[in-house]
Amino acid sequence: MTSSAIAVSGLRKAYGDKVVLDGIDLDVPAGSVFSLLGPNGAGKTTTVNVLTTLAAADGGTVRVAGHDVGTEAEAVRRAIGVTGQFAAVDELLTGRENLRLMVDLRRGADRRVVGELLERFDLADAARKPVSTYSGGMRRKLDLAMTLVGGPRIIFLDEPTTGLDPRSRRTMWTIIRELVADGATIFLTTQYLEEADQLADRVAVLDRGRVVAEGTPDELKRRVPGTHVRLRFATAAGLDAAARVLPGATRDDEALVLRVPGDGGTGSLRGLLDRLDEYSLPAEELTVHTPDLDDVFLALTGHDTEVVAR
Repeated sequence: MTSSAIAVSGLRKAYGDKVVLDGIDLDVPAGSVFSLLGPNGAGKTTTVNVLTTLAAADGGTVRVAGHDVGTEAEAVRRAIGVTGQFAAVDELLTGRENLRLMVDLRRGADRRVVGELLERFDLADAARKPVSTYSGGMRRKLDLAMTLVGGPRIIFLDEPTTGLDPRSRRTMWTIIRELVADGATIFLTTQYLEEADQLADRVAVLDRGRVVAEGTPDELKRRVPGTHVRLRFATAAGLDAAARVLPGATRDDEALVLRVPGDGGTGSLRGLLDRLDEYSLPAEELTVHTPDLDDVFLALTGHDTEVVAR
């Protein structure tokens, strides 16, 4: 595999007169988590369908695991695993039988992987029980385990924690981190922006068929106004003195706090600290506050996060 697990350039897709993807570029490094966010109709699902060979592109180039999705679709399919929004498991079969079925469908897969996956996903005790008796979290774990049969190095996770309780969601986060630690690449779509913030190395925001922003979660958050440095002082005199030398800061006299607007970057923070040092004004506490991904999403797309799901 090349250093880019997924490389997309100028991807276009239309259905009739409706342009869904209008020339998007994406680069997903191998061994990373890449999250694609977007409101309803942004083109997120269409992007995943093209990358997983379920839909043909109208223009541009798309390579997954070093293979062209248009001319080497079979090679792409052998290299990837896909977990959809809803667990694709057979409720009439046991957990073990579901995995064995996937082994049979994945030609060349080793049957020994069944026991290994049941242990890895903490499903060994329930392996002989019908999936109809499984909880939602167990079904999602089994679904992901089935995706891993054949050892795909690129895994597409389409809203993998939708409908899970907080504990099950965090269990899935742990599993995703372990997969990446083992060298897998994760392409993640999610309706939980906290999830993207926790897991993703890079995030792309898709809106109206175009990538409107891309970067690390921290880079994206710094692009949105509202970042500030919070300084708390030990005395009212210290607060007064700092307020005089830090124009533009807002103060909270009761909490002995100054809020200094800025981008939160290293250079900005260093300049602020130098200013305090110049006037011998030690702050008792310093914290940098940045907008979260909800703020980023709203600022970039004009939509709130309730419509981020599909």
